[in-house]
Amino acid sequence: MIRIHLTAADLAAIRFAPRPAQLQELHSALLMLGSREHQLLYGRWRQRLLRALPPAAEPLADLVPGGRAPAFLDVLAPTLPEGLEALRSLSPHFIRAELRRVYAGSPAPSWIHGLHQGEAAAWRTVGHAQRTAFDTVLGPVWPLIQDLHRAEFTRHALTVAEHGIGTALSGLIPGSRLTGSVWELAAPFDRDIHLHGRGLLLQPTFHWTGHPLLADLPGRPLVLTYPAGPGLPLAPDGDPDPEKALAAVLGRTRLRLLLLLTEEHSTGELARRLGVSDATASAHTAALRGAGLISTVRAGKAVRHRRTALGGLLVGRLSGPGDRPVRPAGEAW
Repeated sequence: MIRIHLTAADLAAIRFAPRPAQLQELHSALLMLGSREHQLLYGRWRQRLLRALPPAAEPLADLVPGGRAPAFLDVLAPTLPEGLEALRSLSPHFIRAELRRVYAGSPAPSWIHGLHQGEAAAWRTVGHAQRTAFDTVLGPVWPLIQDLHRAEFTRHALTVAEHGIGTALSGLIPGSRLTGSVWELAAPFDRDIHLHGRGLLLQPTFHWTGHPLLADLPGRPLVLTYPAGPGLPLAPDGDPDPEKALAAVLGRTRLRLLLLLTEEHSTGELARRLGVSDATASAHTAALRGAGLISTVRAGKAVRHRRTALGGLLVGRLSGPGDRPVRPAGEAW
């Protein structure tokens, strides 16, 4: 059980991260990559990424020997370069102490000895490994993560505005509760944290599905990374016919509508291309908009529809993102 003790000043200083952090999401994805849980949902994803990771990413495994990660990796920054800069700004004494802790007398690779001594070449190795891993693991889905984060931030902002921070905290993580001035969260370890005015930043992750992750660095706000939703991938991977799978979920007409929206279209244009009434096309666009797959803007008396990053990612599983022609109603594919 994690127990975070909050004063009135701490409650007032709680913040939700306004944007995803590349380094934090990368660490969450790598944690899930090394986990043995949820094989049905993540097994194929893990196998594919483990095959795809280039050798340049291997130093990241050296930093986590035996599954023990040094606490200095838990910096929060919007981009990888800023994250590496934040890492290098930490106390050299703290970095050396953490490296000694995670290796605990075991032999370390030569470049880790260089990192222990603060050598610039060793830090370049860390930065190159992070960038390589990010490009392989998160680069293809980063626009989707940004969309998901925006929706998560908006949801909690509305909850705070309408019901207060206490309600937002109680509903943030299943099983969590705010009892008086103590926020309790389920975890496989026992820890009490007194903030003493340092502040608390809440950062969602869309890859890790386990217990909350804590980044408790000296002299910095506590960062709590929590799993948001079911995580990525959103569904079991490996369906031999992705078009059939998507049509089963969305419906054939809605899938065809998504494929049409490679370019922006009005409701009337969609109705004509699909061979349905304007009212039917409007109902389908409303359903897809509610699922976050398309966005709609008004242009004079008409409304215009386009795919979101999430919608583009879904149809991107087919032969190409939107390059399949949509045939008039009644014709076979």
